[in-house]
Amino acid sequence: MVTAAGLLRHDGAFRTLFAARTISFLGDSLSLVALMLYVADTAGQALAVALLLLVGDLAPALLSPLAGAVSDRWDRRRVMIACELVQAGLLAAIALSLPPLPLLLVLVGTRAIAGHVFLPASRAAVATLVRPGDQAAANSALGLATNGGEAVGPLVAAVLFPLVGVRGVLLVDAATFLLSALLLLRLPQLPPSAPDGEPGNDGGGSLLRGAREGLAYLWREPALRIIGLGFCAVVAFNGIDDVALVVLATDTFDAGDSAAATLLAAVGIGLFAGYALLARWSARASMLWLLLAGFAVSSVGNLLTGLAWAVAAAFTLQAVRGLGIAAMDVATNTLLPRLVPDAMLGRVFGNLYGAIGLAAGVSYVAGGLLLDATSAPATFVIAGVGGTLATVAVAVTLPRELRRKRSAEV
Repeated sequence: MVTAAGLLRHDGAFRTLFAARTISFLGDSLSLVALMLYVADTAGQALAVALLLLVGDLAPALLSPLAGAVSDRWDRRRVMIACELVQAGLLAAIALSLPPLPLLLVLVGTRAIAGHVFLPASRAAVATLVRPGDQAAANSALGLATNGGEAVGPLVAAVLFPLVGVRGVLLVDAATFLLSALLLLRLPQLPPSAPDGEPGNDGGGSLLRGAREGLAYLWREPALRIIGLGFCAVVAFNGIDDVALVVLATDTFDAGDSAAATLLAAVGIGLFAGYALLARWSARASMLWLLLAGFAVSSVGNLLTGLAWAVAAAFTLQAVRGLGIAAMDVATNTLLPRLVPDAMLGRVFGNLYGAIGLAAGVSYVAGGLLLDATSAPATFVIAGVGGTLATVAVAVTLPRELRRKRSAEV
């Protein structure tokens, strides 16, 4: 077992995947800022910006079964390269034409779908390229890099806007996808395997059939079903935190916009710290207990935020929540390859994270209604209690199911 730094030094294939994903996520955050500003300036309505964000999140989530099926049918290296090239082409088209809102939403939604196909293929690629004992460190390093890219991206965009404008920033993002595709060419072939007796998609049948098999497999396997339902429940309860933090700062604490921005930054700081710690120490941790700890910290952090008496206390609690979210992510991405045959891994990743995206959407809607009906502190407490109950349910059922699964395999 090695640390993330050691893995990056000695594993050339993982280093290539790490560099490609880091560059791609950095560019993606650039274009998001550019498109939001462009839509706000040209459409002049907050609804237009909301539609842009909704298309970018909802379209991929709805098509996640197909996205995962693609990465289980064809060589994952080729899938990733094709996705990066498609995204580069679409961003170049947007940059050169700056189309009206309806066409822009179509192009953005298509680009988001290509990105969503890339993600399960890249997550499954880690399981192929990296030894099982080093995968926790690998996933921690990827989380650190991608979240760092998303945090730095808006700052880079702020520097580029005066120099090249919206069109130039979008072209820079297109170039990052091209560079990512060139880097991925250095990877070995990554064909999904389908050993005898295991469900898989070897190219026979339709893509829709493969997608249905993926959904059925995720629901049929008790351990996967518990992880999926538990993760979605935790997100559905706690996903409202960003909106609620703004209200907590401005209404409850009467502290103004600067305090709201500070609170919104807290989780990101905690995430970055969490991935940094896990990059060094996660190889020694049990992924089961890391997952449960992540669920618990994420949920209890919101519950206690509802009881916070000042901005500083809420900031500290939200930063600690970031540690829990990092733990959830690393544990899930490391645990699933241990439970799922390679031939189904892309579909399991695609379906799980698609469902999590839908759970976040439910949280935005239901949490917004709850926020209007009650208050920010009450919303945080209710969200935290719901997430904690979901955590307890997973803690009671998942260890027992994993023990049963190991016994059956002996």
